[in-house]
Amino acid sequence: MSQPFRLPFKVRDYECDMQGIVNNGVYFNYLEHARHEFLLQQGVNFAELTQEGIHLVVVKAELDYKTSLTSGDEFYIQVEPERPSKVRFAFRQTVVRLSDNKTVLTALITGTSLNKSGRPYIHPKVDCIFPRS
Repeated sequence: MSQPFRLPFKVRDYECDMQGIVNNGVYFNYLEHARHEFLLQQGVNFAELTQEGIHLVVVKAELDYKTSLTSGDEFYIQVEPERPSKVRFAFRQTVVRLSDNKTVLTALITGTSLNKSGRPYIHPKVDCIFPRS
């Protein structure tokens, strides 16, 4: 089995709130960027699919915050694909701080793709990435 996909990041000052920690909403951006990079590595270009009329959409997001990141923290996001149903795919994502290898956040992001008619459809390029249960 191959290693899970990991993408490195570093917290920027403007991502922190008045408490000096990363604002909870910023994690959604981190997770989305990691998913897009994971898809690109797998040969799926989000923009090209959109031009074809295929739209990848999030239908459910579950985030469990464990601890906080602060300005300058280096971390990575691990992305592992799952297939919860015939027309849905999911990304199990984990944010890990490098300084102490501590899990900061776990997430399960569930999505589908919509065809030109707006109906759920899994494009063959996407289908082969997500293992079937």
